[in-house]
Amino acid sequence: MELTYFGHSAFQIDVDGTKILVDPFITGNPLADGVATADSLSPDYILLTHAHGDHWGDTPDIAMRSNAIVVANFEITQYLSQKFGHERVQPLNTGGSWEFEWGRVTQTDARHSSSFPDGTYGGNPNGFLIEAEGKTIYALGDTSPFAEMAWIGDDYSIDLALMPIGDCFTMGPRLSVRAADLIRPSLTVPIHYNTFPVIEVETSKWEEMMNEAGYATRVLSPGESLDL
Repeated sequence: MELTYFGHSAFQIDVDGTKILVDPFITGNPLADGVATADSLSPDYILLTHAHGDHWGDTPDIAMRSNAIVVANFEITQYLSQKFGHERVQPLNTGGSWEFEWGRVTQTDARHSSSFPDGTYGGNPNGFLIEAEGKTIYALGDTSPFAEMAWIGDDYSIDLALMPIGDCFTMGPRLSVRAADLIRPSLTVPIHYNTFPVIEVETSKWEEMMNEAGYATRVLSPGESLDL
């Protein structure tokens, strides 16, 4: 299983030939410049944590061109079908799971907000537990720590946590350590940072805090991949 990071919160997971694209904010994402374009991506599935523009991103264009199945909360999948005519969707809601031929996706809580760029209500924000090839990836979405993360840490062995650290709109470095204490991941990759001035952080200081707390980290540059 290979994960490729496109900057901000956009990444793609390749599972035995199946491509799963998460939060495809490519156009307008300064970190994706020279790394990827919306036209260069042809996923089989798109997972959306919430409806904000920096996560919804290029979803309609990519989904309709690639005929991808879009997995998101009910409000997002309904909006995509009604406004853009894309019917290949799999709605979920918080705590719900769905089995795909390549693995299992469970939608988790996230403490944030959610609306589309035009102001339409986007349902509850979420994260995802992605289970495939004997591994579990926890894409936290935009969130702060919340107590129920401890249940996730108890019920799942998290091989990789994709964790926001940019502060301002999500948890920052200090609270991300608290989240790691709750979910106990084997490896953490930071997301949702340094895209815009208000979410700039020093990743070296974050890594130091996480390492001192006993957690392995890896900071990916946009376009970089890792094997899990």
